[in-house]
Amino acid sequence: MKTRTLSIRSIYYAWFTVLLLAGTVVAYADDQPETRLSTTSQGQGIERGSIGGGVVSHDELEPLITRGERTTTARVSSQQKLSGGGSQASSIDFWIYDADVDLYSDLDRDGYFAGIDLLFDADTNYSVADVYAVIYLSYEFGPWNEYVTTQDFTIYGASSDDEYIVDTELVSGYPTGDYDILIELFDAYDGTFLASFGPEDSSELSYLPLEDIGHDTPQSTTVIVTEGGGSVSWLLLLSILGVAAVRRRVA
Repeated sequence: MKTRTLSIRSIYYAWFTVLLLAGTVVAYADDQPETRLSTTSQGQGIERGSIGGGVVSHDELEPLITRGERTTTARVSSQQKLSGGGSQASSIDFWIYDADVDLYSDLDRDGYFAGIDLLFDADTNYSVADVYAVIYLSYEFGPWNEYVTTQDFTIYGASSDDEYIVDTELVSGYPTGDYDILIELFDAYDGTFLASFGPEDSSELSYLPLEDIGHDTPQSTTVIVTEGGGSVSWLLLLSILGVAAVRRRVA
């Protein structure tokens, strides 16, 4: 009887230990912020909705900030961060006339997409100017998160022939949800802030259903145990394996 009591107690200890360890691993993984990864094609006159045209970059960014107050504009360029210079007021000589967004890549067909095809038209009162843009995403009306900085490009007055295309596939670090886009334009020479264009200027840049490729996958198949008539989670499967191992050891 004593040997039998110890064996059952050992089984219960093993079962609870497996559940505790598995739960700890899951909780730890959920608490860790995920680095954002994306692939971008950009340029003027490139094919839309296709990674591979123009300049291609593979970007690794800090984890997405989802909580906090969101301002109307971010107004911080990479050059401004380094030099501390650049004007924070928009210029009356530059503006973004329009922007258009097409979403693509929804493998699991849940209505959320991993691809962003963004086209915008920047204009100026000058005959020619060299500029670049910083583009941000806001998750569920949270703070702006930079996701692309364009190459320097040239705009010609108010021409529509100098439209710029930024095609991005979200690889990881972007949870399923609604996102807004903000475009900010800067002088290529000294990083001076010139103009911005966001969800308050166009509905094209608001409430975009997005998720990264890691979330854009078909749902996994649930394991069914015919004797019990119900679904078995992977935690329960681990506990069953743990109990079986203890039984074999006792035997």
